[in-house]
Amino acid sequence: MATYGYIRVSSREQNEARQRIALGEWGIAPEEIFIDRQSGKDFHRPGWQKLMKRLRSGDLLVVQSIDRLGRNYEEILEQWRWITKERQADVLVLDMPLLDTRAKEKDLTGTFIADLVLQILSYVAQTERENIRRRQAEGIAAAKARGVRFGAAKKPLPPGFAEVQRAYLEGRIPLKAAAGQLGMSVSTFCRKVKLFPLADSGKTEKKPKDGWEEELEY
Repeated sequence: MATYGYIRVSSREQNEARQRIALGEWGIAPEEIFIDRQSGKDFHRPGWQKLMKRLRSGDLLVVQSIDRLGRNYEEILEQWRWITKERQADVLVLDMPLLDTRAKEKDLTGTFIADLVLQILSYVAQTERENIRRRQAEGIAAAKARGVRFGAAKKPLPPGFAEVQRAYLEGRIPLKAAAGQLGMSVSTFCRKVKLFPLADSGKTEKKPKDGWEEELEY
């Protein structure tokens, strides 16, 4: 039987010293502690993968808190089930003693209670995520009702756009020169030309000689 520790911090700037001290006080040797310095959104982490390859039946995995395993409780449940049911190892969460799958004599504390607590935590986390999304949707709806607009403000067309646009469409000025005169990129100018067609003056606008599609390749 071996005892391993697992540490996760979400970035290289965060300090894992607090977790190291907690695991060290529990008697876990530094060489038996696996560390990941990245987000807890999933379990595709090098330290975690190495730990799972090392873990054997009867071993114990110790973490300081449940959020060090990750942020997605559905994936935590899946990993927890694999460790305790498939691998037949145990898990201990130091700051939540009920999350301890080690069997205790003559009481129910162990895998059953730990699984139950983890299920409850998963439900609470999912409910809170749904509440946050609902509150966000309600807040956006209320703001829109007050006339609040979301998204980046649209930039006004530069002065002289209509004149340059007409000259371009009539073939009197090439695409790159037209965009340059207005301080625009070629792609932006083409998009604005398409979005803001000239008012019909009774004349048929001429298509540029080299063709719209070819000009877009510049």
